[in-house]
Amino acid sequence: MAERTITRAELSEAVYQRVGLSRTESAALVELVLKEVSDCLARGETVKLSSFGSFVVRSKGERVGRNPKTGVEVPIEPRRVMVFKPSNILKARINGLDEVEDGD
Repeated sequence: MAERTITRAELSEAVYQRVGLSRTESAALVELVLKEVSDCLARGETVKLSSFGSFVVRSKGERVGRNPKTGVEVPIEPRRVMVFKPSNILKARINGLDEVEDGD
C-alpha cells in the first residue's frame, strides 16, 4: 500500500470540489473545524465523530524511565496525551469490509 499524506490544502480542495463553496470559503471551513477540534482537545474534552472515531485526552502520571544508552533512571514528568480510537465502522472500512459484523 502506497503511503500518502493528506494536507490541509487537499482537504480544502476536496470541500471545494464536493460542497461547492469557494476555495477561500472551503479553506476557512477546514481551518475552523480543525481549530474547534484542537481547542476542545486542549481543554481536555473528548471529540467524538460518529462513524469515524473519538479523540480522547488522557493524563499520564509521573514515572521513572531509563536512558537506553546508559541505563540511568530519569524521571518523566506528568503529561497529557491524545489517543484516537477508531469506530467499528472505520475499522471495517479500513479492512475492506462493507458492514460491521455483530460483536465487533
